[in-house]
Amino acid sequence: MRPSSLKGLLWSHACRTGFSMLNRAVAGRRVNMDSLGLFVLLIPTFSHWTAASSADEISWSYSGIAGQSEWSEYFPDCGGSSQSPVDVITTQTKYDPSLVPVTPLGYSQHGNQPFSMHNNGHTVIVELPEWMGLGGLPWFFTAVQLHLHWGNGAPGRGGSEHTINGRSSDAELHVVHYNAELYPNMSAAMTQRDGLAVLGILIETGDETNPGFNNILNYMSRIRHANQRAFIPAFDVQSLLPKDLGRYYRYNGSLTTPPCYQSVIWTMFHERVQISKAQLLKMEMMLYSSKIQEADRMLLQDNFRITQPLNHRVIFASFSAESGRELSSGEVTAIVIGVMCGCVGVAVIIRFIVKTIRTKETEKSQEKKTDLALTITSKAERKEELSPSPQTEP
Repeated sequence: MRPSSLKGLLWSHACRTGFSMLNRAVAGRRVNMDSLGLFVLLIPTFSHWTAASSADEISWSYSGIAGQSEWSEYFPDCGGSSQSPVDVITTQTKYDPSLVPVTPLGYSQHGNQPFSMHNNGHTVIVELPEWMGLGGLPWFFTAVQLHLHWGNGAPGRGGSEHTINGRSSDAELHVVHYNAELYPNMSAAMTQRDGLAVLGILIETGDETNPGFNNILNYMSRIRHANQRAFIPAFDVQSLLPKDLGRYYRYNGSLTTPPCYQSVIWTMFHERVQISKAQLLKMEMMLYSSKIQEADRMLLQDNFRITQPLNHRVIFASFSAESGRELSSGEVTAIVIGVMCGCVGVAVIIRFIVKTIRTKETEKSQEKKTDLALTITSKAERKEELSPSPQTEP
């Protein structure tokens, strides 16, 4: 029997018993008041129990029935004022010099035990060993899992959840941690405002293959359908991160999937990582959101939530806004043209200076020749004047 069915039977039995007691009381029969009081006390407990059961059984999606626009109807926190993801407008971030580089702890110490990977119908999840953690935050956070978000391959569609200056990336990696200093486990921490810390890494496509991501992508064929699990060789998780861990954006937000608890300290790295187009295609086309026994197979695509309002939240930056400011294509073009014009201008100036120097040198040389000629002529004339004139015979 399923747990939810058992809860339903218990609830029905409790209701029948309680209402029977009430009926007898109304009819003037004696009722054990202790039993009736116990029933009244149990009503909130059973109500919470069945409500939790219903919430657990809700099958949400990114679009369609129970899609993003309806999440808050089933999961109230999804309609909160501190939701994620967000659009990071770099000119509106606030520089905080106290933000030190985040420090992955044990990411490279993967050991010999394999990692567990599974398809939960919404993404691919790799569970991480508890000795991995994260430093550089007010508390120590223990690693729990990592997962990915992506699009469907359509040009310009994107696939990342966070955006920077309105620009989305092709995919996004999240590494999830819980506050191990204040809470005993992930379940206890995930409902607390300071309970979780998530690293966000934006992913773009390039020409070169990223070996780090092959540690995940090469094994996704083992978990093509929802609820499938597989063990994969352990690998260096830090190989998935950007090289620059000192430049990032920090803000308080939420889980980007139901139940959307507003318990996440987000760290979004400024530097993007690159994977090849073939790797992105594998990510977008390999998995199904449907179970293996279902006749209609549905590709797992567009598993990203749209950006949410900031609602007066401040996004802090670990570096000055100008040094990390994103440049538009127009600005880049203007800079390139400016540099080229500057180079041409410098070349013209140098040529003019060289020509002027040569002209002056030529003039000086000509003057020297003229002076030399005049000197020779003058000496000849003096010599002629000083030489005695010839005497004539009488």
